[in-house]
Amino acid sequence: MSWNFEILQEPYGGVSEGPVWLEGALYYTQIQACRLMKLDAASDAITVHRDGTNYANGLCPDAEGNLLACEGGGRRVVRYEADESVIVLADVFEGRALNMPNDLVTDPQGRVWFTDPFYEGAAGPFSYDRANMALDHESVYRLEPGDDGKWNIHRVTFDTTRPNGLLFSLDHRTLYVAQSGRRADEYRQLRAYPVNADGSLGESMVLHDFGEHRGIDGMRLDTDGNIVATAGWELGGSGPSIYVFTPDGEILEHHDVPCTRPTNCCFGGDDLTDLYVTSIEGHLFRARTERQGRRLPIAVL
Repeated sequence: MSWNFEILQEPYGGVSEGPVWLEGALYYTQIQACRLMKLDAASDAITVHRDGTNYANGLCPDAEGNLLACEGGGRRVVRYEADESVIVLADVFEGRALNMPNDLVTDPQGRVWFTDPFYEGAAGPFSYDRANMALDHESVYRLEPGDDGKWNIHRVTFDTTRPNGLLFSLDHRTLYVAQSGRRADEYRQLRAYPVNADGSLGESMVLHDFGEHRGIDGMRLDTDGNIVATAGWELGGSGPSIYVFTPDGEILEHHDVPCTRPTNCCFGGDDLTDLYVTSIEGHLFRARTERQGRRLPIAVL
């Protein structure tokens, strides 16, 4: 079955990212506009849900239905409260500012996992100069809630440069990470890390290598455990695409997306078979699919 992508939002002049489905509505970010947007699926009306989001990129709901966000411009991971307040979960590691938190997921234990790359120009004035990195690495982290209400931060990858999208397998025993390098000497790979009982990660396995072409940006899981991912670009290779990988990295499907670089995706709709896709130009697309996204056990915002 081929997927036909309809445009729900035309480009606005910046990058759109972080789509997440929450009970009848889709939320996504407009990074350069520092806005959190809301699409009402019943009417397809799009409104500004929140302003001043500090170049927020990835979004994820927590177990209580609050929206968590990676605010790249604020160099922090936050929780947006219903009263419009913002709770900071993490903004430093070992006394140094984070790079540019990008994407995040939660697990059944209530922990938050996020990627922290540095992409030049992606999060406001400071991001144009790589010399502004306070850390000497770009890693994946695990946040654990403490008894004092604070979150404890743990570095879990030691082999990544510019980690991007991340995703758990159905049984939460594997963490998939998009290694999304830009430079010629960096890898563009889909990696799988075994999750140990103590929350550390084992040695990674490369499931797919994109070679010289743009790799995965964002990804989601379907109910069969397959990885549905945005990847590719207008400069060559397979072009701007949605890939469907098996848990072992075999390519099951490939769907062209009518933009230059798709950035992220998520399933939505009443039965979670609609795929919403954002782009580097600022689009929001929707395609009807024969796949069903994994349902997250969360409350309504």
